[in-house]
Amino acid sequence: MSTHKSFTTATDIPVYFCDPASSWQRGSNENTNGLLRQYFPKGSDLSVYGLEDLERVAQELNGRPRKTLGWDTPAERFRDLLIRT
Repeated sequence: MSTHKSFTTATDIPVYFCDPASSWQRGSNENTNGLLRQYFPKGSDLSVYGLEDLERVAQELNGRPRKTLGWDTPAERFRDLLIRT
């Protein structure tokens, strides 16, 4: 995130930095970490997983409806964003 200022300038999207040790400030991130733990327990060595394994998990998580997205999936929201630009 060392280039966050140029990102904000280029996209007009501000970058928010949470306070250290304040997990409540990054709820979506913490929720996603919890979902990932269903596939990869804490302390797992990710190097033992192949690209296909990681892609399968990414597809499953990106296809999972989220309450915070009005029950859309992350893939649907990303698709809609690409269509608008």
